[in-house]
Amino acid sequence: MDKIAIWVTIVIYIALMAVIGITQGKKAKSIADLTVGGRNAGAWLSALSYGTAYFSAVMFVGYAGGTGKAYGLWGILAGLGNAVFGSWLAWKVLARRTRDASARLKLKTMPQFLEKRYSSSAMKLFACIVIFIFLIPYSASVYKGLASVAEVLLGINVDICMVIIAVVAAFLLIFGGYLVQARADFMQGIVMMFGVALLIVCVVRCDAVGGLQGIMEYANTAGTQLSEINGLPKLNASQWISLWATVLMTSFGTWGLPQMVSKYFGIKDDKQAKKGISISTFFAVLVAGGGYFIGSLCYRYFTYAQLNDPADPNFIAQDYIVPHMLAESNLPSVLLGIVLVLLIAASVSTLCSVTLTASSTLTIDFINHFKKDMGEKKSSLIIKVLCVIFIICSYVIANTDTAILDMMSYSWGIISGSFLAPYVLALYWKKLNEKGAWAGILGGFVIAIVPAAAKILTSFSANETLIWLAGKGPVFACIAMVASIILCVAVSAVTKDSKEKETEFFYTGTIAAE
Repeated sequence: MDKIAIWVTIVIYIALMAVIGITQGKKAKSIADLTVGGRNAGAWLSALSYGTAYFSAVMFVGYAGGTGKAYGLWGILAGLGNAVFGSWLAWKVLARRTRDASARLKLKTMPQFLEKRYSSSAMKLFACIVIFIFLIPYSASVYKGLASVAEVLLGINVDICMVIIAVVAAFLLIFGGYLVQARADFMQGIVMMFGVALLIVCVVRCDAVGGLQGIMEYANTAGTQLSEINGLPKLNASQWISLWATVLMTSFGTWGLPQMVSKYFGIKDDKQAKKGISISTFFAVLVAGGGYFIGSLCYRYFTYAQLNDPADPNFIAQDYIVPHMLAESNLPSVLLGIVLVLLIAASVSTLCSVTLTASSTLTIDFINHFKKDMGEKKSSLIIKVLCVIFIICSYVIANTDTAILDMMSYSWGIISGSFLAPYVLALYWKKLNEKGAWAGILGGFVIAIVPAAAKILTSFSANETLIWLAGKGPVFACIAMVASIILCVAVSAVTKDSKEKETEFFYTGTIAAE
């Protein structure tokens, strides 16, 4: 009977998404509708679409469990960082200026932004290739996060779960792209907020945690090592560096991700952009703060050996920590169904954003570059076909043995390490030129790709150095982002801008037709 209640909840969610897909999909009549929703999204729609694209099962399962295991309650800093830096500050710094530039110049993708700002089609093409290829590992990590939850809580085959999420995501995208996705994200955002709030209450009240008194006991173990009692352990310098690298990568890393930047493109006007700041921040505090808080309680459920010693007969792999915590919490079947819908909603919305971004970018900016006579109908069809191909590729990568946290850090590190600096600096600094942008892009790319390359090489030679490098994705991502900013500024300062007229047009010009 318990399983029936859970499945009924999930089926209701899927049916609701189907209704949204069919009704809203009819309104998508152009490429602009498909990619930026006709630039008509209000504050709530834009902010919740941003938040649901930001947080998925990757955060709830991979990162929440991983940071809780490594840092105890200190892991909550990642959630707070996401709210302050990844949501509040990001919207404050980026939303209005990005919306203005994209509306005036009729930009639909991040590579178009780079091409128009630096008058470089080569930069646009490079960005297309990097974005399409390196968003696949992130998409794969979404599959893996949700699959681990379904396997533990429902006992269903991982492959079946991956197929379900792939079909729902493909359905939403094929029926209308951004317009459908944004409407679906609004509903999914409400589900996520409601679900996380309920989950926090139930987890805190369960026997393993022991209510507020249990949390206070857990927190008052400050100064101990995790291997002794847990709580707020005394971290060494290396652990603090790794923790802050995770905080900064998962917060500032979103600033350079095309699927996040595109959310600003669809905002209706400046007034809605201002409202979106507080809405997105509230959503992040509740969802990210709550998610990392739950993960930080893992030592109230399990022993140090269970979480850290593979030789222990009850050892729990990192990607399965949170699912086992939920199973141990003895949640009511209806709430368990809501939690699963919460994770499916978070994962589907993120997958839709990532897939649509990668596919539309490759179609509009790469294929159309070489085949300029394609009409809107044909371009829309190609985008939808590429969405299906992208989802299939993600499914294949998800079946590898790479941890969720690693896949996400490789993807975010490489893309943001390459494009955050030339995108963000361009919003504020007219003297940044093409040579400086290229220096930042290539410098950041080379640095950020090191852990991913090391991970591939471990398949051939698993020596200690390669394994160590493969596990340092967040650290290399942060180094890449900082190095890219420095290179952009330094090279631009010592070289002359040969395209001053084009640069000035980016800030003052207007393109009439969509």
